[in-house]
Amino acid sequence: MKAITLRNIPLKVQKGIRERTRQKRISANRAVIELLQERLEVPQRGKDGLYHDLDYLFGTWSAEEAEEFDRFLKESRENAKQFFGK
Repeated sequence: MKAITLRNIPLKVQKGIRERTRQKRISANRAVIELLQERLEVPQRGKDGLYHDLDYLFGTWSAEEAEEFDRFLKESRENAKQFFGK
């Protein structure tokens, strides 16, 4: 789909689009596309070609949570070795 014409856009939505264009210094078209992608939870590739849809999770674990996860992985790998012989 190349183009969509939207009519009767609510004033609050218009303001939200304008705010996005000002904050990110992008076109209204780009702002609308980004907002739609975010709302529809469409993974987006960054300029580096990588997906960044889970970046908000980076660095959110405490040291204790990370250690617990590492222990769980270690136990799981040991169990897999016992069960599968690898």
